[in-house]
Amino acid sequence: MLSRRKVLKILSNISYGLFLILTIIFTGLSCVALLAQAVRHAPSHDWTRNVNALVIGVSYAVVLVISLLFCVKRRLAVRLRLQRISKAYTIIRRGDVPNSVHEYMTQEYMRTCLVSYESLPTDVFHPGWGRPGTKYQGVRFRRALLDTIPEIDALAHEVIPAHPPLKPHARMLHHFRFILPLLNSPTDEDEEFTSLHYYDSAIQLARNSAEEPTEEEFLLGMHAADEIRKSLNDCRLEALESSITDFDGSTADS
Repeated sequence: MLSRRKVLKILSNISYGLFLILTIIFTGLSCVALLAQAVRHAPSHDWTRNVNALVIGVSYAVVLVISLLFCVKRRLAVRLRLQRISKAYTIIRRGDVPNSVHEYMTQEYMRTCLVSYESLPTDVFHPGWGRPGTKYQGVRFRRALLDTIPEIDALAHEVIPAHPPLKPHARMLHHFRFILPLLNSPTDEDEEFTSLHYYDSAIQLARNSAEEPTEEEFLLGMHAADEIRKSLNDCRLEALESSITDFDGSTADS
């Protein structure tokens, strides 16, 4: 259903169009009537050497040209004014507009911010996404888990330069099999599963499961990924320290 403003706009356009058409029709009829009268009152009753008809025709031609010039001038003025409006975003300061306008804009902006804040969901839960109000708000669990793969792979290549390249659908347990001994700490010798096993399970769920990962599965996978990253970083730092020590020792011997 059309709103009141749209109806008024349509009626205004129709009225303007009708007024313009009637003006053109009546102007043309008046021109024809005056030319016919000029011919009737001429001594020869024709167009030959009819000064009155010439004056009438020139007058209407001048009116037509002036009207067209006014229309063109108006269109150019509107276009030039629109071109002076900055297309880039500019900040409106208090001195750019009257105080009443600035105060009204400030009130409307504050009202809009308040409505947007009150409209934020607080108790809505979407599968596979972080709940509003938590630190995982706006985080998609599946994408966040899969994004950890290239990070861990880059760390693995820093620790083991000959580490095999990552394949799109390779199991994490198989791809990172060479770093598995680095993840076994002395306190974990009796445990059957390492952080790589839990990480592999979480990645398999993120890749192949029809359902979105739950928050518990996401936290389990991210915790395993953090442990793997920590172990690889420790190994990288130890290797860096040992290389520096060897370099210092060789320098002292020489």
